Parts: sequence; structure tokens; C-alpha cells
Amino acid sequence: MTVLTGSVRELVDRHLTEIVERETGELGFVGDEGVGTVRRFLADFVLRGGKRLRPSFVYWGHRAAGGRPEDLDAVLSAGCAVELVHACALLLDDVMDESGTRRGRVTAHRALAEEHRRAEWRGDPRRHGESVATLLGLLAYTWADSAMLAAGGPYRAWEVFTRLRVELIGGQYLDLVHAAHGRATRRRIMEIGAYKSGKYTVERPLHLGHALAGGDGATLAALSAYAAPLGQAFQLRDDVLGVFGDPARTGKPAGADLLLGKQTYLLAEARARTGELGAAILGPVRDEAKVGGAADVRHEVDLAAARELIVACGALEAAERRIGALAGEAAAALEAPCLPADAAAALVELARQATERVA
Repeated sequence: MTVLTGSVRELVDRHLTEIVERETGELGFVGDEGVGTVRRFLADFVLRGGKRLRPSFVYWGHRAAGGRPEDLDAVLSAGCAVELVHACALLLDDVMDESGTRRGRVTAHRALAEEHRRAEWRGDPRRHGESVATLLGLLAYTWADSAMLAAGGPYRAWEVFTRLRVELIGGQYLDLVHAAHGRATRRRIMEIGAYKSGKYTVERPLHLGHALAGGDGATLAALSAYAAPLGQAFQLRDDVLGVFGDPARTGKPAGADLLLGKQTYLLAEARARTGELGAAILGPVRDEAKVGGAADVRHEVDLAAARELIVACGALEAAERRIGALAGEAAAALEAPCLPADAAAALVELARQATERVA
């Protein structure tokens, strides 16, 4: 039996709830206050947000490789493992970027700092909030291992899962370093985007499902031919939303990439088209960004000027064209005869979700 595309998220949500409740139930040794913190800032965060794209790619990678219906629980466990790694990445990314909102709410480290401040505890509230949020991220990372152990499967699946995490961490490191350097070629920027986001969102989840099914080389090659351009398109869409997105719909601050001086394809394209003017306007809007806080009028003016320049020089249009071309390349790869029709149709829909303009 094949699960309909719209049903995968429901299955994942139920499975994820079971995992989170089970793992949270093992934390009695940290006391009621500690369990309450985990429930409010990790369990709730994991269960209430996200499109579940990554578990869906795991499921359809398994289906594309001819996976058996009786393996559904294992596939869902593996998908939840990837989703828990994603939760860890978001929590830590918010700390590193000093973000103020995520999924429409105050970020964990900010909320924890405010709790510390209100309670008049000892020490630095900001340091406390960032430290506890980091621990919560590590807990999600550990829960991911537990979910993968439940999935079982061949050693190859663990190899893929390990590679997914190594690439994610390496990509995030490169993102931080190149933002600090203030320079990167467009080719390097695309590589960073692929490793920090594209591969762990699309390609490795597909490979994980494929590995659980014991799929063949032809199917793996077809999945990679689809995933590589789609992963790039996904990151480009995220870059665009990072500058122009509506926080009410994206759930995170708009303009964060500009505030932090991130090296993204969109901003690199704009700088290349505008020379010294672009370097002045598109540099970090503030050196010590407190993204998501109450930005003063000057920062809002600077952000507006940067957005106007990006549009006027044609960089936004160029990014949109590239997203369209990459999505088209991914769609063409799904014509491979080794891919079942239902899996190919589902992957078309997932590509649309991954690249849609949500703002």
C-alpha cells in the first residue's frame, strides 16, 4: 500500500509525538522544572511547526526504491530522526544568529533569558538562555539517534544519516566563517548553501529512504539528479525569503541576512551588479546585530534601501529565474524510467512545496 502525499505528514506527526512523549518521559531525573522546560521549549517546538519536508523525502525515497509497506514504522522513525536533527539545527542556528523569532514565536534562547531575568536568578540572563537552548538542541540531536535505533535497517542507512549530520555541521561552519570574512565567490556560496541546507533537506533524506529499502544504483542516481538542483533551489528560496519574506507567514524576521552580512547568492548577485554602491548598502546593516529585536528607525531605513537596490539592479529577478531553472531541472530528472509513477508525482509536489513563494 502506498500512502498518499498529504497523509505522510499526518503519519509523521503521530510518530513524532510518540517519540517525543516517550523520550520526555525518561527525563524525570532532571526534576519537574527541567521537564517543564523541555516540554515548553523543545517538545512543543518540535511538534507544532514545520512542513515535515525532510521526513516526506525519506518516505518517498523509500517508496521510489521499491520499499516494502511493512517497513513503514522504520521509515517513519528514520524520518523523525531527520526532523529531530532539523530541530537541533534551528535551535542552535537561532543562538548563533541571535534571532528573535522562529515559527512566529520568541526564540527559545530569548524566552529562557527573559524567564531568568524575571525570576532574578544569579548570573547573566542572556548567557543562561543561550546555554539552555544549546542543551535543548543537543537533546534533540540525541533523540534523533534514539529514533534511528528504532528504525533499525542496514548499516548503509546509518552511514547516510551520519553523512547528513556531518554535512549540516560543516555547512553551518562555512556559513559563519564566510559571514565573518565578508567575502565569498558565488560558486562558494552555492556550495555552502548546498551543505548547510540543500543536502540535509532533500538529497540525504531521499538517500536515507533509499538505503532503508535497499535500492539499486540506478534509482539512487535518479534521486540525486532530482535532489541536487532542488536543494539549491530550496536554499535560494530561503535566501529570498530571508530578505523579502513576511514574518507573519515565514515565522522569522525579515532582513536577518542583511543585518548579519550573510554571504548568500542573492546578495552576492546584487553586489556584483552594483559595485561600490552595493558594497556600501548591502554590507552588514549593523555590526553587532540583535536580529528580531526592536530595530531602530535607521535600521529599517537601511533595510528598505537594501531591498530597493536588490530589486532595482535585477538581482531578485535573477534569483527567481535561477530557482525556476533549478526546479525545472529537478522535474526533468523524475522522468527516469526506474522511478515509480506515484513516487515521481509525490516528488513533484514536494518540489513545489520546497520552492513556493510563501511571502
